Amino acid sequence: MPLHPEFQAMLDTLAEAGGPNLIDMPPPAAREMMRAMQPPLDLPVGKVENVSVAGPEGSIPLRIYTPEGDGPFPITMMFHGGGWVIGDLDTADSQSRELCQGTDSIVVSVDYRLAPEHRFPAAADDCYAATCWAKENAASLGGDPGRFAVAGDSAGGNLAAVVSLMARDRGGPAINFQLLVYPVTDGASFDTDSYRDNAEGYLLTTEAMHWFWDHYADPADRTNPYASPAQASDLSGLPPALVMTAEFDPLRDEGETYARMLEDAGNTVECVRFDGLIHGFFSQGPVIPAARPGMEKACSALRAAFGN
Repeated sequence: MPLHPEFQAMLDTLAEAGGPNLIDMPPPAAREMMRAMQPPLDLPVGKVENVSVAGPEGSIPLRIYTPEGDGPFPITMMFHGGGWVIGDLDTADSQSRELCQGTDSIVVSVDYRLAPEHRFPAAADDCYAATCWAKENAASLGGDPGRFAVAGDSAGGNLAAVVSLMARDRGGPAINFQLLVYPVTDGASFDTDSYRDNAEGYLLTTEAMHWFWDHYADPADRTNPYASPAQASDLSGLPPALVMTAEFDPLRDEGETYARMLEDAGNTVECVRFDGLIHGFFSQGPVIPAARPGMEKACSALRAAFGN
């Protein structure tokens, strides 16, 4: 189907406004631009708390969103997008609040180290360490360690998939579900139809994905399954997954390929393509109605996984 008119209008507005290209900016300036692009949303939840926990190379800032009511609540780890280079707790605030309210779960948003200052495997190591901490401290958070999910969009979807692999390989923590929203799954190849067909004009470009990968990981590291989960030789024994993709997204095909690989390895997988939408739609529901079904689907899948 054609690009949804609401997203076409958004792209037209951005084009008229002009401004620098992301890949022509130094990472600190790109991070500021991403913060400025986030839709405002102060969706109420029961409590929001900022904490820091011990990581492999220093402390890891977390933002913990707790629902209204009495626990113990399920726990959802949230790993933000931004190509491992941009993004932070503030850029993930809107979707973290929506997930907290929509799933009645504690959402733990992770401010992992960013590239190029901290290259692979820094982000993955931080996300795994934060996941272990949340699992171990579930009771003190008011959470239920038996209902525990990982979630992320784009590079965050990559990290949710990677943490699931790490947890399997390292004997824990047990994860009940993985929500992978237009995930990055393979940095070893850019040769897909969606990389060619959606190379430019739809916010995320193929050129930008090269820029992100060049900042994050050396070519030799991109076949490491903790960088590119689609490169794993064994994908068995992983948590059930919902993989969400967008029609007009360079990452569409690798996300859908990863979903098939998970299923072929014996895992429970649902893969949903959102036709007419672009990369980044997941956080746009508050301002673009066409994006809302994505968040609704994610919340429904998490509630089902938690038995809510």
